[in-house]
Amino acid sequence: MKNTSHSDRVSPAGKMLRLLLLWLLLLLPGAGTEEIIGGQEVKPHSRPYMVLVRSLATRKKRCSGVLVREDFVLTAAHCQGSSMNVTLGAHNIKKPEKTQQVIPVRRAIPHPNYNPRDFSGDIMLLQLEKKIKRTAAIQPLSLPRGRARGDSGGPLVCNNMAQGIFSYGQQNRSPPGVFIKVSHFLPWIKRTMRDH
Repeated sequence: MKNTSHSDRVSPAGKMLRLLLLWLLLLLPGAGTEEIIGGQEVKPHSRPYMVLVRSLATRKKRCSGVLVREDFVLTAAHCQGSSMNVTLGAHNIKKPEKTQQVIPVRRAIPHPNYNPRDFSGDIMLLQLEKKIKRTAAIQPLSLPRGRARGDSGGPLVCNNMAQGIFSYGQQNRSPPGVFIKVSHFLPWIKRTMRDH
């Protein structure tokens, strides 16, 4: 009988989710984003929907987001800052890459019920100044259908759809992390993208 460890029994989707969550945790303010600790680097551009969100007024204000349409990014509302831009198609944010597109944010649209004291409604759409150019390294992620402290604004992806947006976690970076359920906000997301 083959002796298998717990890590050998984890499904490929489970391993991918672990890598994504590890990546999300590494982008905490103050965390070293130049290295991966206890995980493996993902294949370059294998997550073409991932976006780096920056507030140019505050160099330390960095979040992740998810491209949900050619001109909209979904992120956490507490990531709002002034003079924001997004970087798409990046594998290494410390180096310029031919695959990267940097686009200014035209309008930040936090959910109207966002409460910064308890992080309820911690979800925001960013309307971009222009539409992205689709490439192999830059592709929108589908939103879920139906009713159904880490890297702020980063997505929880299941079945190639954005199911959650990371809101907050414990200071020591241990589980659990709290995700805002995207499907709960679908009417607002769709209405906002339609009206802008």
